[in-house]
Amino acid sequence: MDAIDAVEKEIEKVISKFSGVKKQSEETLDEIISVLSVCSSSLCRMDSDATIPEQQANELKNVIARCKAKLQSIGTEHRGLHATVSKVGKAIDRHFTPDYQSIAPMDVFESDKYIEILNQIISEHFYRQGMNGVAESLVNESALPPEEDIHLELFADLFQMSEAILNKNLGPALEWVTQYSSELDARNSTLEFKLRRLAYLQLLEQGVNGQAEAIAYTRAHFNKFINKFEKEIQMLMGCLIYLGQHDFQNTPYSMLFKEELWVDGADSFIQESCEIVGVNRDSSLEIIINSGCYALPALMNLKQIMVKNRVSSVWSERNELPIEIDLGPEYRYHSVFTCPILKLPSTEQNPPMRLKCGHVISKDAMQKLTRGLMLKCPYCPKESTVSEAKKIFF
Repeated sequence: MDAIDAVEKEIEKVISKFSGVKKQSEETLDEIISVLSVCSSSLCRMDSDATIPEQQANELKNVIARCKAKLQSIGTEHRGLHATVSKVGKAIDRHFTPDYQSIAPMDVFESDKYIEILNQIISEHFYRQGMNGVAESLVNESALPPEEDIHLELFADLFQMSEAILNKNLGPALEWVTQYSSELDARNSTLEFKLRRLAYLQLLEQGVNGQAEAIAYTRAHFNKFINKFEKEIQMLMGCLIYLGQHDFQNTPYSMLFKEELWVDGADSFIQESCEIVGVNRDSSLEIIINSGCYALPALMNLKQIMVKNRVSSVWSERNELPIEIDLGPEYRYHSVFTCPILKLPSTEQNPPMRLKCGHVISKDAMQKLTRGLMLKCPYCPKESTVSEAKKIFF
């Protein structure tokens, strides 16, 4: 926050300086235009063959000289404004360090294997967004194997349906909720009602011409929702009273015709449809970028502390961070095992191990407790060999 405040102060100085220069420049230009207008009017009143008197010529020279001086002062003020603007860039460079090499293992991009994985993640994101042409170009140029993941096709279809809802085309989404109606009911979902409500409101927006169709639509689709959404359906029926008006903005039901309902419908559709078909809503690229944005401020603060203590890198030899960074519940996909002996979370290099007796400790703890070929459990008197321990996957 201190860094942001420092940059903000410099920006405020630029705005203040610019406002002052703008005001002074406008006043100076208005004055110059006024003086020149007077001179022009005086010259226009003279005959075309007449000679300008010497006194009037000297006055005209003085006017031109004053105008040039005023214009030069405007240029000087403008150059001063450039210096004030440059201080903003210097403040950003001073308070926001662009060097991320000590907080990120940059060497991962030197490996062909990891570059291929990165290209796959990017191409997968494009496929999921329905940008098949871009994704295929990336696959061809980076020599990746063609993407044949059925989940990508499923998500692309669902994403297009969600975009169609935002464009007020409910047809594809309504066909989908009809197909998966039983699954939605089992989840106690409100998605189908939200989409049916939007379809009904679209009919009402046709005015009196859509009245009969709107009533028929409620009879065909709203019976199953009457116990759960009785009050909401009563409000929808109340809208029929105002069909004669040009719109519903000046009625007690104006909140039903706001754009936010369409955004909520699209968001609910993509969320619940992905859960039902077993597809992750967020692409791997989106998750990585969002996680990095969460972690970067904490890592930058940690870097400053570790530089003072002359520590070369934020990452340990096992690619572990010395602090825990909470990414929020939306990015918590599985539980994490923490070794009860070493009090450290497990990693790929240090996985949890189940001993023969059933107790679980980390691999590092197991190796430290091993004496020869035998290992005594730290929680019970049973002994076992290292080969009898089994790796556990969380």
